[in-house]
Amino acid sequence: MHPQDKIRNVAIVAHVDHGKTTLVDFMLRQSGVFRANEEVVDRVMDSNDQERERGITILAKNTSVRWGEYKINIIDTPGHSDFGGEVERTLMMADAALLLVDAAEGPLPQTRFVLRKALARGFPVVLVVNKIDRQDARPEEVLSEVFDLFCDLEASDVQADFATLYAIGKLGLARYNLTDTNTDLAPLFDTIVKRVPPPTGDPKAPLQIIVTSLDHDDYVGRIAIGRIVQGTVKEGERVSVMGAEKVTDAKIAVLYTYEGLARKRTPDAAAGENIAIAGIEEVTIGDTLTDPLHQNVLPRIHVEEPTIKMRFGVNTSPFAGKDGGKYLTSRQIRERLHREARKNPAVRVEDTESADQFLVYGRGELALAVLVETMRRDFYELSLGNPEVVTKEIDGKLHEPLELVICDVPDAFVGVVTQRLGERKGIMVNMGNPGRGRVRLEFQVPSRALIGFRSEFLTSTRGTGLLNTEFYGWKEWSGPMMRRTNGAMVSDRSGTCTPYALFHLQPRGEFFVGVGAPVYEGMIVGEHNRPNDADVNIIREKKLTSVRTAGKDENVALYPPRVLTVETAMEWIDRDELVEVTPLNVRVRKAILSASFRPARREHAE
Repeated sequence: MHPQDKIRNVAIVAHVDHGKTTLVDFMLRQSGVFRANEEVVDRVMDSNDQERERGITILAKNTSVRWGEYKINIIDTPGHSDFGGEVERTLMMADAALLLVDAAEGPLPQTRFVLRKALARGFPVVLVVNKIDRQDARPEEVLSEVFDLFCDLEASDVQADFATLYAIGKLGLARYNLTDTNTDLAPLFDTIVKRVPPPTGDPKAPLQIIVTSLDHDDYVGRIAIGRIVQGTVKEGERVSVMGAEKVTDAKIAVLYTYEGLARKRTPDAAAGENIAIAGIEEVTIGDTLTDPLHQNVLPRIHVEEPTIKMRFGVNTSPFAGKDGGKYLTSRQIRERLHREARKNPAVRVEDTESADQFLVYGRGELALAVLVETMRRDFYELSLGNPEVVTKEIDGKLHEPLELVICDVPDAFVGVVTQRLGERKGIMVNMGNPGRGRVRLEFQVPSRALIGFRSEFLTSTRGTGLLNTEFYGWKEWSGPMMRRTNGAMVSDRSGTCTPYALFHLQPRGEFFVGVGAPVYEGMIVGEHNRPNDADVNIIREKKLTSVRTAGKDENVALYPPRVLTVETAMEWIDRDELVEVTPLNVRVRKAILSASFRPARREHAE
């Protein structure tokens, strides 16, 4: 059991891609967690397959390092706003926040969000201005912007007197001043030891443990991860699980603390330590584990309300069950969704009037897309409806969520971005031109206007623009909103795509399928270049006759199809369309497959 005054609990928070996980890599390396000859992958904390593919942190994770006689427990948190629920939960395991800010980009929307949560908990903050080696770095200006943000968020005088370090995360160095020449992270470790307070809580008081996240192990089953608020816990001890609706008794079968990247079994642990407990199957996030004789419950974890909802259902296409799916029934899908809701409080699941469909609420499209992709890789098949915003009534009037959108674009694209967001009822609230040929624009835009906007934004800025959003509040319903401008090309029969058919349909739009792809009636095979839908025969073959013609042997040159992912398909579909997700394919289709019964596409406003 580590002495309480030698423990430091710190959460690393930042906007996405500002270098948190890379910095944690070097903290682990320089504190001796790895052997000198050990081969270590980059971003070792991003252990999830999707995290490595997308290059972002999705799940908050715990680790610890030793610095002298001190043990520093580190919580690496996601930087994307869609995973803000992870940040809110895991901040309960920390006593201070290490705030990373990019030396060029400065504070962005998620920086404001995570800092607001940290300040609300009364945390002292250590600021790390990262990536000072960038060509467009402006560390002094960024420091001033961060101080303005502290003032804007009404930080206390003690919090506003934050320590500042300058770092290059990918080189593993941190400095007190820009002119220093050291090449390690010693200043960062020393600042954490000095500025982060030791955990409070009486080790001799009755036991209280708050559960902040759950994990699963094939050998020991469900693992509850949390923090000892007060008291001391021992392996084999009986505890009371104070749930939202009931109280149950349980035994702590295995007790772990965090040592480096591994969980280390320990006989006991005291107040202030971050722990993992195995052997309690009925525990959920937010529960309190207490001494059976002193059942004092802690306040439950509350996260901000979701802003996006989407309909999940059984895959009813003609190809259902033919693409390697193992879990196809509504019961299996329902169990999986409710299991996710228990593990992630930012996700909410509701049954609908249909036994085959469920409403799933989340923070944003990316959060729901990650859930769907995870289910797909676990061999689930399902269909997805159009993402919609969550509305609520305030003073008898319908309100919808509002987003603060910050665009960083080259000078040449200011006009087109302003036009695109203006069409979506966006209001510009700020515009800054720090030089270097780029402009920062701030808009307030209804959340539903941003569904599907990211891909259009990247196209409009030719891939050079940066788009960040943050939930800003609620505003009165804005009325009809522009949807997708182009219609769909829909297959009017089942079969296999042929080069001949694709070649002659190419002038009518862009395809989602290639030669040899199986299709069925009602499956969307491409985006039409006109506002209306077009039913097309994509399996047509060339007539084989003995008559020779001038164009008989013309060369068939086809453009490569646009490959849809779960995320891009969700953004693309309209109200009368569905995404069909299987382990092998992502397809889009009409909700009503038969062309005879399907109504014509209405104007592109909702």
